[in-house]
Amino acid sequence: MKAQAIARVGPLGPDSLRLIHRPVPEPGAGEILVRVLACGVCRTDLHVVEGDLPILPGEGIPGHEVVGEVVRNGPLTTGRFRPGDRVGIAWLYRACGRCPYCLRGDENLCLSPLFTGYHRPGGFAEYVIGDEAFCYSLSPSEDPVHQAPLLCAGIIGYRAYSQSGLKAGQRLGLYGFGASAHLVLKLAKSDGLSVYVATRGGQHRQWAIESDAHWVGENAASVPPDPIDGAILFAPAGELVPGIMAALDRGGILLIAGIHMTDIPPLNYQRELFFEKRMRSVTANTREDGRTWIGLAESRSLRPDVTLYGLEEAVQALTDLKEDRLKGVAVLKMV
Repeated sequence: MKAQAIARVGPLGPDSLRLIHRPVPEPGAGEILVRVLACGVCRTDLHVVEGDLPILPGEGIPGHEVVGEVVRNGPLTTGRFRPGDRVGIAWLYRACGRCPYCLRGDENLCLSPLFTGYHRPGGFAEYVIGDEAFCYSLSPSEDPVHQAPLLCAGIIGYRAYSQSGLKAGQRLGLYGFGASAHLVLKLAKSDGLSVYVATRGGQHRQWAIESDAHWVGENAASVPPDPIDGAILFAPAGELVPGIMAALDRGGILLIAGIHMTDIPPLNYQRELFFEKRMRSVTANTREDGRTWIGLAESRSLRPDVTLYGLEEAVQALTDLKEDRLKGVAVLKMV
């Protein structure tokens, strides 16, 4: 099989990945072999390639927004999936199921998780292995290139949005407008919220306008014209936090949805925290998050905007993502 493997960890360049040929992998106990149809390209992939996350030994294969067809089951599988079934493989490859956090239902906080495209080879490849218990059943009637971004951009955006507790008639601020944010905008508008967007880059601002945001600022630090009830920070820029907290209405909440974030400056208590304003991070997702989100996306036809690349164009896709040239989610289409 062909795959794009990390050749050099560090600032992204033409030599960051290299196209390799490997034997088709064999599924182990409780695992399934999946033929990849499409794989989304996520900012977390960029963090892995550039070494923003702890560097792991070996030649890794990125990609954790994987849509494919089951080829065969490994030993000790339950028969949940059959050959030909459409499945999704997301960032959380496996949780331990034994630590206190897993036992209380917070598997996203697992003490010893494994992640797709990081600890385990990911979907920048023609075939990939998935843990049967952590794969998602997907509709075979949908276009796989539109399903792929739902598996990370969509899931993490949904988890952040659901933690906000906002309801119809309230105001949501989105800071940074890319893969996750544009799906949250679609979801929030379907719930009757007004969505305010602050983002850098003219193309992203135009994308937010075309997505029917209520208001779009001139840059990522723009102040909304009205107090906002909740906000989600997608940009990995900690320096934006004080301004967002100041823009929150009384009792408002800021959700920080990045896996990597620059340092947050000191906050002024009276201006940025008083009146029961809250701030919390969002870490990965549970399988329940994924199932609920995928069901919502299908029932409400919340389809992402996508830009397609071939497997050989993976570095170009990452480059376009890094340089904010994308209008839509980058997706590698395999077939």
